[in-house]
Amino acid sequence: MIKKFTLGVVAAGVLLASGCASILSDSTYPVTINSTPTGANYTITNEAGLDVQSGVTPDTVTLSASDGFFSSASYTVKYQMAGYNEKSFQLKAGIDGWYLGNILLGGVLGMLIVDPATGAMWKLPNSASASLQPMTASTALNSLTIASIDQVPEELKSQLVPVK
Repeated sequence: MIKKFTLGVVAAGVLLASGCASILSDSTYPVTINSTPTGANYTITNEAGLDVQSGVTPDTVTLSASDGFFSSASYTVKYQMAGYNEKSFQLKAGIDGWYLGNILLGGVLGMLIVDPATGAMWKLPNSASASLQPMTASTALNSLTIASIDQVPEELKSQLVPVK
């Protein structure tokens, strides 16, 4: 009887001392990187401006959801592909639902110490995707007009350079 009671007290102590998200969740997550069209180069940069991952879409990377004690991670995902406009967006971690389980289960230590320290209080989205837009030439900036010398106004003739 005493062994069962002791075992119950120890189990309850472990549950109360640990974090709900630390037990049921993780601090790093696989994130699928997609683009339309596929085959785009991507670079993932952290808040410090350091490149943490790069590759070609589609791909799956593993990223940390935490950027320190009580601090969620935030990344910039930049897509590049020949013939398409570059595109960037923020990928941010949010509160993991299991972290709020500490309120119901009474895990004060888990809520204030364990989950924030392990990063398990944060969760990243499962995927990041972007639709790349094809580059278009601006007709006003990139136009060429061919004219005979008779069509060139007199005030511009002095600026002409002969081609040899």
